[in-house]
Amino acid sequence: MSVGDIVMLMRDGVFQILMLVAPVLGAALIIGLVVAIFQATTSIQEQTLTFAPKFFVILAVIALLGGWMFTSMREYTIQLFQMIPLMGR
Repeated sequence: MSVGDIVMLMRDGVFQILMLVAPVLGAALIIGLVVAIFQATTSIQEQTLTFAPKFFVILAVIALLGGWMFTSMREYTIQLFQMIPLMGR
C-alpha cells in the first residue's frame, strides 16, 4: 500500500464525515441563528430557549435523513472491507 493510497483513504474518510454531519450542523446553525435573532429582538435571555429548538431540529434532521446516512456509511464501510485484501500486497 503506497502513501497515495493512504492519503486517498484519509481524504475519503474526512469527506464522508463532512458529508454526513453537514445537514445536522447546517440545521443547528440555522435554527441557532433564528433563535438568537428572536432573543435579540425581544430581549428574552432564557437558556432553554436556545437549547430546546436546536435539540428538536437535530432530532428531526436525523429522523428524516437517518436512512440516507446509514446507507452512505454502510456503502463506505463495505468499500473499505473490500479493500483489505489489496492492502496486504
